[in-house]
Amino acid sequence: EQTVTDSRCLAFCFCLGVNSQQERDHQTLSVQEGENATMNCSYKTTINNLQWYKQDSGRGLALLILIRSNEREKNSGRLRVTLNTSLKSSSLSIAASQMADTATYFCATE
Repeated sequence: EQTVTDSRCLAFCFCLGVNSQQERDHQTLSVQEGENATMNCSYKTTINNLQWYKQDSGRGLALLILIRSNEREKNSGRLRVTLNTSLKSSSLSIAASQMADTATYFCATE
């Protein structure tokens, strides 16, 4: 008996930094459907909060999640965001990725 696996691949393109204080860094992440995906973002200045945005092809930015500088982790559904202010970095993890998650992701600071 032969098993056929679903080899559909999700492509996550993410741009780190959408304001003048951050360097733009375009990266592409590809994962299998159902796998977890993690994107990282670094910044250079002191912040009040950090936001992650999703942009579907041909559409505007949609705010996914905002994490404040005094928070270390925030969860929303399949999304998990961490923030390390001493390392000036944040990560966005998507659990059990779906085809609908294929998009461009941005982080921004305030």
